[in-house]
Amino acid sequence: MPEPVSISELVSRTLAANPEIRFYEAEIETAKATRSTAGRQSNPELSLEVGQNRLSSAEGNSNGLAFSAALAQPIEWPGRLGLRKAIANRDIALAELGLERFRFHLASRVRVLAYTLAAQQEVSNAANEVAARYTSLREVMVQREPAGIAPQLEIVTIEAAALVAESRAAKAGVEVQKALLELNQLMGRRADSPLVVKRTAFDMKTSPSLESLLGTAIRNHYDLRIRRAELEQQGFKVELAKNERYPTFTIGPFVQVQDTKKQEDQTVAGIGISFPLPFWKSGKAEVTSAQARQVQAQATLSVAQREVERQVTESMLMFKTQQSRIVLWKGDAIAKFSEAAALADRHYRLGAVPMGTFIELQDKYLEAVESISEAQSQALEAALTLEELTGAPGSLITLNAPKS
Repeated sequence: MPEPVSISELVSRTLAANPEIRFYEAEIETAKATRSTAGRQSNPELSLEVGQNRLSSAEGNSNGLAFSAALAQPIEWPGRLGLRKAIANRDIALAELGLERFRFHLASRVRVLAYTLAAQQEVSNAANEVAARYTSLREVMVQREPAGIAPQLEIVTIEAAALVAESRAAKAGVEVQKALLELNQLMGRRADSPLVVKRTAFDMKTSPSLESLLGTAIRNHYDLRIRRAELEQQGFKVELAKNERYPTFTIGPFVQVQDTKKQEDQTVAGIGISFPLPFWKSGKAEVTSAQARQVQAQATLSVAQREVERQVTESMLMFKTQQSRIVLWKGDAIAKFSEAAALADRHYRLGAVPMGTFIELQDKYLEAVESISEAQSQALEAALTLEELTGAPGSLITLNAPKS
């Protein structure tokens, strides 16, 4: 059995070992590498030509060497390089936002899974405890060789109650394995690696008003920040498409030399300039396409805002509902139910408690453990979801030191 691990330690381990983080870090490096060349002019072009010069006249023919050399530098239209740099800068910002969003989401997911794992482990232990009581009691009752119909029916009742408790334990065990598998995946470990999590209590803070949460989410939500950055970047792409309708000039010096044996050498030097003529491609289609993508980016941002508003409202309702349930319970509620169930077991064996009371207390003990664990898990998940939606870690919930 491995040593129990706190939720905070699990989060630290996951952030250090998760393999997907390396992907987002590589995206940032790629964007920075692209940015380093986005604002540079194109490389100059060197062209060389070599041939034979043949001169025919009444005096005869003359052959010689002819060659030319030219060095040309493409010159972008003013403002084009700045637009490309602005687009590349937004690529870096988008990559950094993507990494920040993933780390935030990963930490929240690990906290929820770890708490669920610890809670379901307690539910499984409680169900196994009750099932063991039923089994032990059944063995004692069978050894007494009961006579009459009433004792036999009691044995059957105990057997049925034991089956129900074992079913609950199996169900909780399945939930434990599901949480364990996902945790191991996020931590970059083998799926069957064992893990025991310390159950951690948490303090819930009073949530702000819905209007305040919505305003904070609109400003800070990672998806919306990414959508706004993409919209801003698309605006630069529209301007770049308009700028690229103007040609790129290629300018530079050239020299031509013609050598003949019977005449003097001829050398021509000068400056050449070339640019494309917009006969077939005027750039209008590219501008229209970029503007259409800008409209799409604006629409995507609007849809994302409505979705975030829905998620904030839903998570807040869930948080407040579970918070009101948890406030009604004292911190030692599970311990009291456990003591009552054990007390009912002892007194039933002594004949001081009827079977109905005994079974009812065992069932209520299990139901209480399941209900409290479910409410706490849902409250934690809703609070962490709200913190992720609003981009405000620690604003609604604080994890305390784990139980010893």
